[in-house]
Amino acid sequence: IHGKLCVFCLLCEAYLRWLQLQDSSQNTDPDDLIRYAKEWDFYRMFGIASLEQTSFLVGIFITLWWMRPQMLKTKSDCILLLKALLLSSYGKLLLIPAVIWEHDYTPLCLAFIKVFVLISNSQAIRVTLNLNRILPWLAIFFGLILENGVVCLVQKLRWDV
Repeated sequence: IHGKLCVFCLLCEAYLRWLQLQDSSQNTDPDDLIRYAKEWDFYRMFGIASLEQTSFLVGIFITLWWMRPQMLKTKSDCILLLKALLLSSYGKLLLIPAVIWEHDYTPLCLAFIKVFVLISNSQAIRVTLNLNRILPWLAIFFGLILENGVVCLVQKLRWDV
């Protein structure tokens, strides 16, 4: 279920980004849904969302391993933490109602969803590794730095092409 939830959340995020593209939302004719489903922009957005999620998780794991190497010494510890982080990202499913009931406050709703997911990730790290409050937030901070670094790199590569 962890992998399925992760893929579904990535699909929701890719769909939201795809809708925000200028040229994806110009034509609202229902007959064009099949053509829209085949657009490469959606797959590109899914790839970017996957890359961002992966870099975020890698940033968390690197920080935790660097700060407390004894916590993640076995493969089962890493897998347990990965499963906890994937399950704690369930808040991304709130992107669906935010897209369906789009209104003027949608950017604010998206920011609240992001904060909710980060708080859930922090709780998952705390409970899984039995840590205090500071280290999970530090790991999430470095995960966000790595994620934003990848975003900047992808944008730079996209503009250079």
